Formats: sequence, C-alpha cells, structure tokens
Amino acid sequence: MDKSGLILSRRDLAFLLHEWLDVTSLTTRPRFAEHSRETFDAVLELGEQIATEHFAPHNKKADANEPVMRPDGTVELIPEVAAALDVFAKAGLMSGQLDESLGGMQLPSVVARAMLAWFQAANVGTSAYPFLTMANANLLVAHGTPEQVDTWVRPMTEGRFFGTMCLSEPQAGSSLADITTRAEPQADGTYRLFGNKMWISGGDHQLSENIVHLVLAKVPGGPAGVKGISLFIVPKVLLGDDGSLGERNDVVLAGLNHKMGYRGTTNTMLNFGEGQHTPGGAAGAVGYLLGEEHHGLAYMFHMMNEARVGVGLGATALGYTGYLHSLDYARTRTQGRPATAKDPASPPVPIIEHADVRRMLLAQKSYVEGGLALGLYCARLVDEQDTAPEPADRERAALLLDVLTPVAKSWPSQWCLEANSLAIQVHGGYGYTRDYDVEQMYRDNRLNPIHEGTHGIQGLDLLGRKMSMRGGAGLRLLGESVAATVQRADQAGGELAELGAQLRVVVERVGAVTAALFAAGDPAVTLANASVYLEAVGHTVIAWMWLEQLLAAQPGTGDFYAGKRQAGRYFFRFELPKVGAQLDLLASLDTTVLDADPAWF
Repeated sequence: MDKSGLILSRRDLAFLLHEWLDVTSLTTRPRFAEHSRETFDAVLELGEQIATEHFAPHNKKADANEPVMRPDGTVELIPEVAAALDVFAKAGLMSGQLDESLGGMQLPSVVARAMLAWFQAANVGTSAYPFLTMANANLLVAHGTPEQVDTWVRPMTEGRFFGTMCLSEPQAGSSLADITTRAEPQADGTYRLFGNKMWISGGDHQLSENIVHLVLAKVPGGPAGVKGISLFIVPKVLLGDDGSLGERNDVVLAGLNHKMGYRGTTNTMLNFGEGQHTPGGAAGAVGYLLGEEHHGLAYMFHMMNEARVGVGLGATALGYTGYLHSLDYARTRTQGRPATAKDPASPPVPIIEHADVRRMLLAQKSYVEGGLALGLYCARLVDEQDTAPEPADRERAALLLDVLTPVAKSWPSQWCLEANSLAIQVHGGYGYTRDYDVEQMYRDNRLNPIHEGTHGIQGLDLLGRKMSMRGGAGLRLLGESVAATVQRADQAGGELAELGAQLRVVVERVGAVTAALFAAGDPAVTLANASVYLEAVGHTVIAWMWLEQLLAAQPGTGDFYAGKRQAGRYFFRFELPKVGAQLDLLASLDTTVLDADPAWF
C-alpha cells in the first residue's frame, strides 16, 4: 500500500463527493462556474500529494520534539513545520474558498473540506496553523471593512501572516461571560487592550511575518455578560501606512501549555498590555474594532462554528487514518488460528481472520465513514446556504446546518476517538507503544472532545437552543430531512426499506422525547441530561448518513460497495439500538445527577 493509502481513502472521498453529494452540480452556479469535476479532482490530488510528501513525514518528529519557549521569549519548532507550511501556501491552498478578487480559487466548501482532510489525517499539529488562519480570514471577510480585508486577509492568503482566535482566559475557561480583558477606546479610533488569554493555538511562533489575533474583550461601560463583548484585530506586529512591518505590539508570550497530543501546534498563554512593549510610548496592546462594539461574540461565532465543523472533520480524519493503519496491520500480522481449525499445527493466520478483530474493524469503519459523511454533508450545506438559487433553499440549509453543527463537532470527537482506541486494540500490545503510529493518533484525537466547546457545552447548545429556536423549526426540519431519506429507502425496498423503517421509529421517538423534555417545565430537569440527548441525536443522525450512503451505493458492485453495505448494517444492528435506552432515560426525566449532593463525592 502506498503511503497515502494509510492516510485517507481516495476511493471513499470520490464516492461521497461524486456518487452521493454530486458536487459537480455546483458548477452550474455562478460562483463555481469556472470549475469542473476535473478541477475539483485536481485540487484533491494536490492536497493528497502535499499532505503525503510534506506533512506526514514529520508528524512523529513534531510529536517527539514539541515547541520550546526560549529564554528570549521566542518559540523553537522543528524546521520541517515551516517548510511544509511554505509548500502549502505556495500551492495556493491557504485561499481555496476565498473570492478570486482576493487571490482565492472560489472552491465549494465541500471540496475544500475534503481536500483539507488529507492534512488533518497526515499531521494534525502542523495543519492547525493554516486551518486557524483560514477561519480567521473568513471571519474578517464576512465582518470586516474593505480596508481591514485588504490589510490583514491578503497577507494571510499569501502565507505571510497567520491568524488565531483568542477567547478563553485562565479564570473563565469556556464561560465567556466572565472574561475580563478590557479594551479602552483611543482618540485615534484604535483601542488599547489589557488582559490575559489562555489555550491560544498558534498564539506565537516564527513561522510567519506576523500573527493576526482576533481577541474578545470588553469596552468599559458596556453591558454585563456576553452582551458586552466586542471583537478586536490585534496583530503581533503593527503595520506602517504602506502595509510594511513596524514596531512590535504589546502582545507577549507568557508561556506554552504542554498537551498530551497536538504537540506540533504551539498552545500558548498570551499577555496583552503588560508593558513589555509600549507602541507609540502608550500602554496597552493596539487593537482595531471589528464591526460594532458589544457584538463581538456574534461575529466570533462565524469562526467558532466553522471551527466546530472543522474539529469534527479533524477528529474523523484522525480516526480514519487510525482505522486504515489497523486494517493494514490486521491483514499482515499473523497470529493464532481460527476457532474452527482442527489441526493445532496449522500455520497462524492473519488476525483479520478472527471474528472479534473483524468486529473492531467494522466498528471503526462505521464510525469514521459515518463521521466523514456527516462532515462533508455539513460542508455541502454551507454551499447551499451561500449559493443556492432560491432564498428559501438558502434559509433551509442555514437552519439545518445550525442544528447539525453541535452534532458534527461532538459525535466524531467521541466516536472517532473510540475508533482510535479500537485501532490500538487491534494492534494489541504493539499499539500501546510509540513504535506504532496509532498511539499518537489516539493522543492527538483526545483533544477534540474538548476543543471548541466540550460535549456538555454542545449538548446544552443542541437541546437548550437549537431544538427550541423558532418554535422548534430546527427539530422539524431535521425530522423532515430524515423522513425524506426514509421514504426513498421505502421505495427502494428490501433491506433498505427495513433499515429505513428502523430509523423512522427512532426519529419519531426523538421528536416525542424532545417534546416531553420541554414540557417538563423545569429548565434544570430538561437540561440535566443534555449530553445523553446529544449522543442519542448524534447516533440517529449518523444512521441517517449511513442510510444516505447505502442508497447511493445501491447499484454498485464489487468490494468497495460490499464493504459500505456491511459497515452500514453494523451501525444499524450494533449501534443504533443503543439510542433506545438513552431515550428511555431522557423520557423518564431522570434527576440522578441533579439529586447528587456535591458533598457526596
């Protein structure tokens, strides 16, 4: 097997993009009119090539040699990181989705996400730098002024500037209402920022000429809580009127966080306005307001939601490459004999011949191929939201994407991590050693259930907001979308109709249980088991994704399609039934966690 064959499956990507999602049909829309299947495939092949040749080779080295903060406050990284990112930028991949006027390719989101999955699977640590930069640039394009876009986005598309998002603070964590970083307005229209930010990925390095931080802060005198949050552009290095690099801004690296995985990405604590640098002789880090004061969190959600879908796809990519590694190992590692073997002296067989190993491989396959389908489906919704000819179709896509985002972030982060755990198990004792790649994949992926909002936060978002907004319109749309797939399965008949009937029962029950939760009348009781609700809805959504894939694979023959069908059967027979017990618990309005006195622990 060639090296790329252990990173992702180009055959599966082709199936999802062309046989299921029909991405070539997007070329009928003005934004994508210059593209064709050939240009889409060329971008995917380029991504695969660069990821395989420039990102994958230093994945283990970057893990073993994590960033170090030097005595002078700079960061030391292995040189391969900068070299790989230079190739990435020069290939034009930093601006794939952006407008041609900004040097972009105007790629559909679904094609860009599929291409970028190669990098997440090959080396998630190095790929984090451009991914954050692209999300930063997309937010600026959506909410910045033309001058801000020219000043900050264009250098990002060239790979000269990188970007971050600065939300969390040491004392506040995920509770953004409690941030204390303040931004004091100045007579010249700028602001001076003072405060500390924590867990800032890519927050400092020497990989680019500049780092553009998007920082949440509060302007004195504004509303309390999240309504008083504003968003600021705070560069590491200030620019002259002609765009040239000027004096250092008062943004200082206070330290590096040392994580169990994602070690190739600098993860930092940053101090703003501590007085180590005083631009223009005045205290504070110079910042530029993005949009209006006190609307910063709404703007930041543009980047956060993009990042959440990206985290889910990253978790899927890590689970997928782990699956491929364990599959390759199971085919080549000989050990033991089949349970039915009559001759104890018969030669050992590849471990894939053992039923329990096949069970673990099927589980992995069902998780990672289901997760990849969901991530690309959400990316296709982005394209519908942005370019569908009819306003009603755009609105429908936006609403469904809103509902699916917490699932697209959390489900792969939980279950593709489980795929990595199973990949270690398939390797046996070897899988637990650093000599085999699956050990690092698990550690890298363990961050994703925390990244961009924990499971608990996503559960509260799904049940507490997404399912109740607009009078339950999101829940109804999800039900209608699944029902349309089930109807097609009914028409197909046979096994597909049977699986569709199974899914119909579960979806209808999700709707009934959701109504019962809201009828409880006590928000504490309704939301007490939101994470269980998230898991139940997540498994239901993945079953929907599998039924969609099975319908697309229906006419296919050969091993690839047979493998799709078997993985789909596995999910419906082994995984979807778990939802019933979870819905039973939710319907009972169980208060076990609420009733647990903190003193009892």
